[in-house]
Amino acid sequence: MVLIEFAMTPRAGGDSVSADVARILDVIDRSGLPYQLTPMGTIVEGEWDEAMELVTRCFKTLEPSSSRIGLTLKADWRPGPGGRIRSKTESVEKHLGRKLKT
Repeated sequence: MVLIEFAMTPRAGGDSVSADVARILDVIDRSGLPYQLTPMGTIVEGEWDEAMELVTRCFKTLEPSSSRIGLTLKADWRPGPGGRIRSKTESVEKHLGRKLKT
């Protein structure tokens, strides 16, 4: 399983990219993969090929209306079952002895 954190920044008119973020979040949400939206990007969990294919679909969604797209991507692959999108935070909370405000 892989955890991928990514953010896409399309070149658009104006400072806000929230409409473009909404377009790719629709693609992510419809994919069925577990994900977590953050203010600076989105974390997705899945098998390598399906997660990377999802990133490609997000790019293809923005491509027709963008003259330039910046992409930041981090990946953490580890064999084994899924669920790390939540269990990694839970492990830290266990060490702290309290819930975090995430």
